[in-house]
Amino acid sequence: MSEQEKLTQTNINWYPGHMAKAKRLMLEDMKIIDVVVELVDARIPFSSKNPDIDSIAGGKSRVILLNKADMADAAATTLWKEYYEKLGYTVAAINARSGSGLRAVTDAIQTACREKIERDRARGIQNRPLRAMIVGIPNVGKSTFINSFAGKAVAKTGNKPGVTKGKQWIRLNKSVELLDTPGILWPKIESQLVARRIAWIGSINDLILITTELAELLLVFIRDRYPGMLSGHYGIEESTEGCEHPGAELLSRVAVRRGCLRKGGELDLERAANIVTEEFRNVKIGQISLEVPGDIPDYLKK
Repeated sequence: MSEQEKLTQTNINWYPGHMAKAKRLMLEDMKIIDVVVELVDARIPFSSKNPDIDSIAGGKSRVILLNKADMADAAATTLWKEYYEKLGYTVAAINARSGSGLRAVTDAIQTACREKIERDRARGIQNRPLRAMIVGIPNVGKSTFINSFAGKAVAKTGNKPGVTKGKQWIRLNKSVELLDTPGILWPKIESQLVARRIAWIGSINDLILITTELAELLLVFIRDRYPGMLSGHYGIEESTEGCEHPGAELLSRVAVRRGCLRKGGELDLERAANIVTEEFRNVKIGQISLEVPGDIPDYLKK
């Protein structure tokens, strides 16, 4: 058993009522949709992909956008692109905030809908905009993507889960009309590893989480997957040989280096945990992917 697996597991489950309603509305709207465009976070392309979307989408054409690719390990993103393409998805890696990769999105949608376009042409129907539904879990950057793609602020944006409350049609260009939807999670996250990765990127409200445990787990993961990154960024010793709780030890070292102290000299571990979490999410530690295709247990794959 790895050091990370020995650490206390933080159980995470989150499915507010508005998400159940959003799912019902998506099912109703699917009959007028040509293609489902799913945004996932490039740092966790499997864990941020809602398994409910597969059943909701039915036989619709599918596009996956690996958003926030600038935050992820480029080599891992390439592996994920190949992984999903083998499963039959049309895939593009993008950075919605900077606009990188957005030119490929319309092409990806048209590629995914090639058969429908050809059927329409055979029936004499031309230049009909493709209707795409944009989906994704909270905080993967849907609103930022829409704003960047449309070239104007047409959707609300925020850095907290659940900013998008309702639905809206957006004419992106002559070729594509987009139906935005609220971000939804699935009712029960069976794998706590998946839940943890979702929590690390900020797709679950931080107020319901134990931040110190999550930060400890994150530090151990980064140390094991990207040796030298923690020492380079925080100036701490990464080895925890002989430590009963390696994550707690690493977090304590960060607290010391960053001067996270309470009155009396006690370490403020919660403050240190918040620093680690925010610096990971803001790519200050480095470009980190939290999973690669080989990490996913077979029982979780569909």
